[in-house]
Amino acid sequence: MASRKNVQNTHISERLRQIHSAVLDIVSVMNRPQRDEALIREAGIPLDRALFPLLVLIERFGPIGVVDLSDRVGRDYTTVSRQVAKLESLDLVERRESVADRRVREAVATAKGKAMTGLVDAARERIGRGIFATWETQELDELVRLMRKFADAVSQEPSAGS
Repeated sequence: MASRKNVQNTHISERLRQIHSAVLDIVSVMNRPQRDEALIREAGIPLDRALFPLLVLIERFGPIGVVDLSDRVGRDYTTVSRQVAKLESLDLVERRESVADRRVREAVATAKGKAMTGLVDAARERIGRGIFATWETQELDELVRLMRKFADAVSQEPSAGS
């Protein structure tokens, strides 16, 4: 009698390949410079494309240190530090001493920076409504639920042998 476990493992392996492929497709699209440029245009904001993702991440995750920010965007921390200084000079972010570690300076969005990310959010919603225009409400609800579940799971530290 064939083991049910082998069939189940084969099924899981195939699904994992499909998930990985879908995530790669999504990340590839989202990392394209043209996507950021289109979102910046749709939002009507005067911001350099290289600074755009940093402002959004600072607004979402701030206060945030440069090392954490550089890890999130996959750039060298010295480059990110210069770019955060540029955002600061544009009065979009401010840097302040960390409450947890006085040696660390963290970036937070200013009112002007939050207003700009608000325009980005509105533009993202307009674009998103077009993407999901043909989806049923329950399909979108299920996607949201499962994406959150997946994001939470992959955010966990991987355990050995998992």
